[in-house]
Amino acid sequence: MSEPPLSSVTGRAAAAASAAAPARDAVPAQPSFAALRHRGFRIYFVTTAAAMMADNIEHVISYWVMFEKFHSPALAGFAVLSHWLPFLLFSVYFGAMADRFDSRRIIQVAMLMFMVVSFAWALLFFTDTIEVWHAAVLLVVHGMAGVLWAPASQVLIHDIVGRENIVSAVRLNATGRQLGVFLGPGVGGALMLLLGPAAGLVVNVLIYLPLTWWLWKAPYGADRRRQGATARSGGFADAVGTLREVSGNRTILSMILLAGVSSLLVGNAFQAQMPEYAQDLGTEKADFSYAVLLGANAAGAFIGGMILESGGLLRSTPRTAIVLTILWCMSIAAFAATASYPVAVALMFVAGFLSLAYGSMAQALVQLEAPAHLRGRLIGLFQMSNNGLRAFSGITVGLVGSLIGIHWSLALSALVLLVVTAVLLAFSMRTR
Repeated sequence: MSEPPLSSVTGRAAAAASAAAPARDAVPAQPSFAALRHRGFRIYFVTTAAAMMADNIEHVISYWVMFEKFHSPALAGFAVLSHWLPFLLFSVYFGAMADRFDSRRIIQVAMLMFMVVSFAWALLFFTDTIEVWHAAVLLVVHGMAGVLWAPASQVLIHDIVGRENIVSAVRLNATGRQLGVFLGPGVGGALMLLLGPAAGLVVNVLIYLPLTWWLWKAPYGADRRRQGATARSGGFADAVGTLREVSGNRTILSMILLAGVSSLLVGNAFQAQMPEYAQDLGTEKADFSYAVLLGANAAGAFIGGMILESGGLLRSTPRTAIVLTILWCMSIAAFAATASYPVAVALMFVAGFLSLAYGSMAQALVQLEAPAHLRGRLIGLFQMSNNGLRAFSGITVGLVGSLIGIHWSLALSALVLLVVTAVLLAFSMRTR
């Protein structure tokens, strides 16, 4: 299997020189599913997939109840805004925390926050006392838990598998999370139908426990790595300083930029609007078709990850990531325009495949190019760009959609991103 072309970071003393070096054309081939050779990663892969499934079970149930009770595109847009805005504000800070503190404990705190939010939803649904401000508060807390989890998770998998298998680990970690996203709608829909929203969310709390429990004794945490970390603020000033330190590395900068523009203009805002898309497509059972659309997107990502990991079909290069993003734009625009439910399901599958491919590729390139003493901060910076800027896709797709219609808003956002990404590709080819 071919692996990404990357420069080698030999230590802090050579960080500036390696940051200026371009990515190499090839690295030694590695076996398929290389990261799964590590027992610790196998456990983390399964428990993380379960936790992500629980995350999406909560989304499926809470989004559907909010849609039925309030019928508010603005609230759905706020769900996107509140979920991703914490990534914009706190990703670098929590990335700096992962440089200095035990990433296992950080993830455990995030899991506890997720469990509290699911139980709170359950209580409000059981008593039928849910109000808009309740939903807003819980959505914000859920978003904070997500941003706390993300950088620490990437740092932990690097500690588990090391640099030599990090590309495989990043892709498999993303694939496992997508497995959770794929299973979430089906399991969430089944829990909602069999037990009701409140009881379903109580059961959901228990699904977070395996990962939380395993992390107590997991023999990782990388104290050796944090010995070189410096105590810095982790705020926006730190983000600017970190960018300056790697300003000569075009791979890192281009991948952070690519993640940022795709998240800013489209992101995954269409998922919060999925109940309305399902209803507009004219299906008889909107609740079932809504779950199928979400499941198709996740299935495409999961199957794509498995194919890419086993077959080595795509070399991880900045240009490949940009081309995949362009194809993703086309699939999202086509989804917004179609009036056929089967075509919409197929397009969601394709979009999931492409999203996993370019997203994991960009993440892996940043981690491999990052100097060791800046790894947590650069992961946080990537998360801020990749996830934080999705907050504003809630405006472009959600809030604008309440004015001109969600189909028009999504299609226009995807086409604008297509133009921007094409310009980035042309720039990449010119500066090659």
